[in-house]
Amino acid sequence: MHSISNFVHLHFDRPTEELGDIEKRVLRRTHERKVISTDVNEAFAAEATFGARVADGIARIGGSWSFIIAFLAFLAIWAAINTIVLATRAFDPYPFVFLNLILSMLAAIQAPIIMMSQNRQTERDRFEAAKDYEVNLKAELEVLSLHQKIDMQVVTELAALREEVGRLNASLAAKGA
Repeated sequence: MHSISNFVHLHFDRPTEELGDIEKRVLRRTHERKVISTDVNEAFAAEATFGARVADGIARIGGSWSFIIAFLAFLAIWAAINTIVLATRAFDPYPFVFLNLILSMLAAIQAPIIMMSQNRQTERDRFEAAKDYEVNLKAELEVLSLHQKIDMQVVTELAALREEVGRLNASLAAKGA
């Protein structure tokens, strides 16, 4: 294979110095004939902090039907206890001011945690897109390299055929003279 600078010159419209880090890494890995694809899930999980994993877990639970159904059951039980069971001595009588306080605090805590998880999902999407770009670039470079090799082989074979035709013409000319 050509040197990396020749490869860059053949396949990119700019010098090596103007290539980005991703392009340089892909070129180096291509030149070394090494695999560039990785398990995105594993790579992204390896970079996750404890807080990020907790935020993802809370978002996963808080956004599930199980949570919604359980929370509706909790609200129904709370209302039933404070209106029917403890009708005369309810610890949070209607209009459930204490329950509203709890729900407000839960929303105040849960909303930023879910936003953190959404931001992390956005980061994950960017990470995935970058990995896809690397793999696609490497595949494109490999295809271009194969085209170049095939073209070189065709040119070599055409030159050999041309020589053979020249020899045959010379042989025919010698016999005809």
